[in-house]
Parts: sequence; C-alpha cells; structure tokens
Amino acid sequence: MDRLLTYAEGGSLSEKQMAELKSEMDGSGTNASIFAEVEAAFVRAAERVRCLRSESLAEARAVGRSRLPTTVAGLLVHVADHTQRHVGQAIPTAKIVR
Repeated sequence: MDRLLTYAEGGSLSEKQMAELKSEMDGSGTNASIFAEVEAAFVRAAERVRCLRSESLAEARAVGRSRLPTTVAGLLVHVADHTQRHVGQAIPTAKIVR
C-alpha cells in the first residue's frame, strides 16, 4: 500500500521503500510485530488517502521502473484491492496462530 500511495502522490520509491520490498519475505518478524506492522500500515495508508484531492483522480501517474501508465483513481482501486487481500490473509492467520 505504501508504494502504491507513493505513486498516487506523484512520487518515486525511496531507498527505504526498496529495502522494505526486498525484506518483505525474509521471515524475520514475530507474529506480534507483523500484525502491529500491518495495523500501522493501514492507519498510515488511510491518512494518506484522505490527503489526496478528489480533483486529482484522473491525473496520470506512472508505476515502477517500466513507468506503467495509470491514474490516481487506478492506484486507489489497487490500494483497496491490496487492503482487502491483506485483511483476508490476516484473519485466518490470526485464527491459526491462536
């Protein structure tokens, strides 16, 4: 969500975001730290979405090194899609962990 919102805001990914991308699947987090990170990411994403102007929804944006074309609205739909997927993953994971 963080990376998609960066593109929606018209930015490029930072070195920190690239490092986080590479470390996402390293398995180094604890259950508590992973769920805390997910919750914090949702809160930050909601704040960032609220800051976007409705007038910007049709503005062109480019994603990734390939500069794939999209719009702010397209990126927000993708953010919603990711949010739904991550919540869908978190619920059964939490049940299994318990």
